[in-house]
Amino acid sequence: MKLVLRRVAIDTYRENVAYLHRDCAVYRAEGFQALSKVEVRANGKRILATLNVVDDERIVGCAELGVSEDAFDLLGVADGHPASISQAEPASSIPALHRKIAGERLDRDDFRAIVRDIAEHRYSKIELTAFVVACNQGELDREEVYYLTDAMVASGRRLDWRERPVVDKHCIGGIPGNRTSMLVVPIVAAHGMLCPKTSSRAITSPAGTADTMEVLANVELPMEALAEIVREHRGCVAWGGTAHLSPADDVLISVERPLSIDSPGQMVASILSKKIAAGSSHLVLDIPVGPTAKVRSMPEAQRLRKLFEFVAGRINLTLDVVITDGRQPIGNGIGPVLEARDVMQVLENDPAAPNDLRQKALRLAGRMLEFGPDVRGGEGFSIARDILDSGRALAKMQAIIDAQGAKPFRQEDPDCGSLSFDVLAETDGVITGIDNLQIARIARVAGAPKVQGAGVDLFHKLGERVTRGQPLFRVYADFPSDLEFARQACARSSGYTLGSADDVPHRFVEF
Repeated sequence: MKLVLRRVAIDTYRENVAYLHRDCAVYRAEGFQALSKVEVRANGKRILATLNVVDDERIVGCAELGVSEDAFDLLGVADGHPASISQAEPASSIPALHRKIAGERLDRDDFRAIVRDIAEHRYSKIELTAFVVACNQGELDREEVYYLTDAMVASGRRLDWRERPVVDKHCIGGIPGNRTSMLVVPIVAAHGMLCPKTSSRAITSPAGTADTMEVLANVELPMEALAEIVREHRGCVAWGGTAHLSPADDVLISVERPLSIDSPGQMVASILSKKIAAGSSHLVLDIPVGPTAKVRSMPEAQRLRKLFEFVAGRINLTLDVVITDGRQPIGNGIGPVLEARDVMQVLENDPAAPNDLRQKALRLAGRMLEFGPDVRGGEGFSIARDILDSGRALAKMQAIIDAQGAKPFRQEDPDCGSLSFDVLAETDGVITGIDNLQIARIARVAGAPKVQGAGVDLFHKLGERVTRGQPLFRVYADFPSDLEFARQACARSSGYTLGSADDVPHRFVEF
């Protein structure tokens, strides 16, 4: 029996969901059960989806087959198109999943089978969760991390830029305002190196690189258009979702993030599979260390570094790991508009530009430049600084922005949220700690990144002396409810710790 396809306007976040009415003849005849896997077919295309059963004809009628936003986009047909539904074959890799749940070590073929089924949406959210938790609790050994990385690369398309080196830079995350990629790309591209930067959107942070770049230019471009921009300008800063690189990773992330699971093995596989799939041959990896960063201690950072280096060596990726200061946010602005302001201030050599963002970007860009055969070790920083100071980086960034489709932006008067309040120091003292997690949380509840102008603008950093009543930072929001949520979060904790000069952490030495 053919049903009529109906687009159900529900964002199911990377999960294909189908909807049948309980009184639908197909539902009764096929013996479907809620949350079972089904195959939906329309116009020669098929997708796998999780079935939800509804009792309200206003959602889906008895002669209709509803699909979620994600599923509808994949089918690529019009509302009302004929469609059919049937039971889906069970995922062939389920026995391997059960062995991993039992704590067994899996081989390369096992991981390829599991990841292939994940990429084809053959796993339910429950099965995905079981795999993520099993890999987290039974910590993957380094060979298994390599197998998982290899399987993720094999599950999607792989770009080939037909030259070397193809350079990239990545940070493992967790540090608000850390928008160095938007500075590194134009510096490196201005030097002539190929740097096609495809970035993610924020999931739990106040802004991702793609969210911030979207303030300045379009980031959702077809891969063909992006490739043309890269060939002409030697770089881009775009959202990676249109490239379909390592698609299984996107599915796994939809489970990992809500569970706040970010195990070392899964982190390494996620990052390196995306870089290899994007055609990178050389990568600078930023691992920030700090009391409220993802990595809390130097021994932990060194263990993670060795794991990254082992897997990178197995997949033929040249890797330079930089362990950096993660004790506090980087830059002043937290949120898309505020972070875009900081980036443009640095590019324009504005005296008001945050120096910590400038210096970190120069260090990372310098390490990337040293991948080139014409740059000797130790010379990269000064070359990067010359490119930035001369205005060549600004010109390159403007060319990339124009090519991607520029949007109006005034850094001297950025379009921040229309509502705001200042958070004041409760006593005299020296700033001895800034909680990355709490500052990010405040910016998120204020509306970032969905509201581009929402966020937090920091006025002071570690080691600076403040007096009672002096503003520590300003919170921006567009809606009274968001402003109130942010005010309540600040009342619980401002994220700032004040003490004496003796309590300030020693200077962090990066390497």
